[in-house]
Amino acid sequence: MNLLECLVGLALSLALVAPLIKNSGEFIVKQIQYEKSQSLTAEADRALELIGRAIRMAGYQNAHSAIALIGKNASSSNYIQIQKNSGYRGSDSLMVKQEISQGLDFDCIGNALSKERTKNNLAHQGFLVDQQASAPKGVKVNGGSLICQSLDRQGRIQNTTLMNGIHHLSFEALPVSAGKVFKVKLEMTDGASIHQRFERTFATRNLL
Repeated sequence: MNLLECLVGLALSLALVAPLIKNSGEFIVKQIQYEKSQSLTAEADRALELIGRAIRMAGYQNAHSAIALIGKNASSSNYIQIQKNSGYRGSDSLMVKQEISQGLDFDCIGNALSKERTKNNLAHQGFLVDQQASAPKGVKVNGGSLICQSLDRQGRIQNTTLMNGIHHLSFEALPVSAGKVFKVKLEMTDGASIHQRFERTFATRNLL
């Protein structure tokens, strides 16, 4: 086999292999995007579950507490507050308050609610979106950070990052005949090509 035959054979081989390499590369890119999308979906589900649980518990009053005896007619604004356009990219923030029950309840970072973790006999849970503080300099930021606000054992507000990749978070009170219902919209991003929107509706169980 002379040099010309070798070159022709090599060219034919490349012509056959090149499409396979291209297809393999495209498959890998799509697989990476799929895995990122699944990860963002899982994070969004976790965030919405925590937010929904807090909304459902807003305004809970322990039947055995003194505050319950005098506070049955307290305004719902004392127990659930929304601040519009207060966070990253104009995201809203949410703060809910409740009394602690006789059972075992947890705040948004998994701490068991106790008398020590209250202020004026009320537990606090908040959600807001802030700019990522831990992103290395020069690295493209993939959205903001979802922050959980809760009370420490001294009754002081503490902020804990739950997850990154939050593009926007909003809360909307819906007009209903009874109770309080809120629509929560959450947008997730990888900072590049993936942008997903999630929406859930939650109703309070303890507010009229």
